[in-house]
Amino acid sequence: MAAVPPPPARRRPRPGSLQRPVNAKLYRGTWLLVGLPLLIAAFSVARPQPLPPPEQLSALDGAAIKAIANDLIVYRSNRYPGSAGAINAAGWFRDQLRPYGLQVRTERFSAVVPRAGRLHMQNLVAVAPGRSPQTIVVMAHRDNDGTGPGANDNASGTALLVELARAYSVLTPAHTIVFLSTDGGAFGGLGAAEFAAHSPERHGVVAVINLDAVGSSSQPRLQIGGDTPRTTSGTLLETAAARIAKQAGRGPARPSVLRQLIDLGFPFSPYEQAPFISRGIPAVTLTTGGDRPQSSDTDTPDRLNAARLGQVGRAAQDLLGTLDQGAEFVQGTSSYVYVGARLIRGWAIELVLMAMLLPFLAAAVDLFARCRRRRIALAPALRSYRSRLAFWAWVAAIFELFALLQIWPGGAARPPELTGSAARHWSAFGVLMLGALTLAGWLVARDRLIPHRPVTAEEELAGHTVALLALAALSLLVVATNPFALLFLLPSLHVWLWLPNMRSSPSPTRAALIVAGFAGPALVVGSFAFRYGLGWDAPWYLLELRALGYVPFMVIVLAVPWLAGAGQLAALAAGRYVPYPEIGERPRLGPARRVLRRLVLGARARRRAPQNARRALGG
Repeated sequence: MAAVPPPPARRRPRPGSLQRPVNAKLYRGTWLLVGLPLLIAAFSVARPQPLPPPEQLSALDGAAIKAIANDLIVYRSNRYPGSAGAINAAGWFRDQLRPYGLQVRTERFSAVVPRAGRLHMQNLVAVAPGRSPQTIVVMAHRDNDGTGPGANDNASGTALLVELARAYSVLTPAHTIVFLSTDGGAFGGLGAAEFAAHSPERHGVVAVINLDAVGSSSQPRLQIGGDTPRTTSGTLLETAAARIAKQAGRGPARPSVLRQLIDLGFPFSPYEQAPFISRGIPAVTLTTGGDRPQSSDTDTPDRLNAARLGQVGRAAQDLLGTLDQGAEFVQGTSSYVYVGARLIRGWAIELVLMAMLLPFLAAAVDLFARCRRRRIALAPALRSYRSRLAFWAWVAAIFELFALLQIWPGGAARPPELTGSAARHWSAFGVLMLGALTLAGWLVARDRLIPHRPVTAEEELAGHTVALLALAALSLLVVATNPFALLFLLPSLHVWLWLPNMRSSPSPTRAALIVAGFAGPALVVGSFAFRYGLGWDAPWYLLELRALGYVPFMVIVLAVPWLAGAGQLAALAAGRYVPYPEIGERPRLGPARRVLRRLVLGARARRRAPQNARRALGG
């Protein structure tokens, strides 16, 4: 009996065919160009040297600082801005410095706090005149969010500020020293932002030391981020780290490289150094808290650690003495990522991120060229993308309009407190209206986006090509605004590039590619969910940052085309894509006009019903 021949092996599609249109060799070869920026980045690594320690070292006592903090808490545990406790705390601060001859000036201001309304607050300023008009600011916020006594956050920082001011009341420093007690610090650094924008002492500020939650037993850490993609002076950072290491026996805790990159790509900080860094003023926060300030009912005086207060207090005074000796060597702010005691310059990191765009751009342009050579029409796919773009622009416009109409939580353009639950305070009416208008926009857009006929391989390739070219154009806009934000865009570019080659792959594989492309935005949401402890409230908090104006409008401008591209590629992966119909394939009227026509005809029919009834009776 003759043997049955085996079935012919399935041949892999030829590169460049409709089944494998993406040029893998070109993509892999272009990655070699990334090596040069990486080499440049390696040579850009620097190690800033700390300034020398002061001639006279600090002798502050942690027990004394703790006693001052306890005195503030005893009768003023609730220091919510604008409350009677906050007013009493301001009077207490003046009383602490009055015997030492330091005049305290009050700078009153008001700000709208989300879900609390307009609050009237006051910054307190005490000045120790120096031989130079250049100013060093030492500050701490004295308010809390009202959920607990606020012993560590921030009676500890205020008590240390009082001790430092007392010490300098009998000295003549080389620089003018401003001791600033801010209000509204628990609500995104309102007092610090007010001082940086309007105080007469803001001119000539060369360095800022912020004291926030300095009394817990946790390892000291430094906060150095701003509201823009800038970081404090490397010299100031290393000097502060050296002073802490001298007192605590080891250096301060530092965030990981990934966290630093996220902070540069999506600038955010609830601490009060941020407004100064954004204005180019070197500033650093000394704290024993985490990324999220912890003010709650467990933040009680018995949890203050006198030994840690002494260590951070002496480090702060030594840092102040060091800056007083040589603040002119601190330089300004910049962008960088520090790894250990070394810094990688921000421009070098930007160069690497931009170089990582090249493989995608080369493959996307080559894909466009292949479509042109095959004479594949891209106009219907472009119009399909335009419809998706219009839908997401409609959703963004409604969201922005509701913010202008104050339907969303309104307030100052500062980060709202992290201890509140953002998801529970949005207007139910506003959310329902946004949902209804979004649905209406989708019903209008989907009429010409839903499949109404089989789609050819050429039309699917055109849909992929247009979406990828739109993402390529978007990447260039990101480079022009904030190159660090490429961190959130690159995963989608490099993963979704291979969707045209996966047309014949199983549906779960294509779905996995689409989901993997959302890794970039997931980094931002995950950072707020886990790093700042917001959990499921993280998306709502991010939306609130935009509603308040803290997140710039340009982020919305960039998000809309990305969502449109993601929608088109998702439709292709799910087999639900169709190019925009030609004139002969469209209904005579669009969906909105068809609905309007039905309403008009229905109204006419109702008006004519009585006449028709009378005619019938008369007949």
